[in-house]
Amino acid sequence: YAPWCPACQQIELTWESFAKESEHLNITVGKVDVTQEPGLSGRFFVTTLPTIYHANDGVFRRYRGPRTLEDLQGYVLERKWEAVEPVAGWKSPSSIMMHGMAGLFHLSGWIRQIHSYLTGTLGIHVWISYAIFILATLLIGLFLGL
Repeated sequence: YAPWCPACQQIELTWESFAKESEHLNITVGKVDVTQEPGLSGRFFVTTLPTIYHANDGVFRRYRGPRTLEDLQGYVLERKWEAVEPVAGWKSPSSIMMHGMAGLFHLSGWIRQIHSYLTGTLGIHVWISYAIFILATLLIGLFLGL
């Protein structure tokens, strides 16, 4: 979820109720703010918000059903998750590829912070910041090519 997301705000009360019922359902319920954890959003390949995953014994399934408390509880109690196709091995959050994707999301956040520092704190013009990143990209490419 993200704090600015209208759909996330709409499901928030339902999700909190579901979390309160989690002990009765013998499950753990959590939520992750993708603005604070960009690596996890990359690892789980989150493209829409809110995104709900069911994880059991290292197997991940994306929940795409209705988002009412009854439907969420039924998904667990009636074991409806067994009929859902697991996330493909290469797209699984525990795969090497998704670890790499998480790294790219962390890198993009780091680049954004540097850009904000250059333009906001140091007062460098935006286009000069872009030029610095272009030059750095070229130099890194040249170095790696050697």
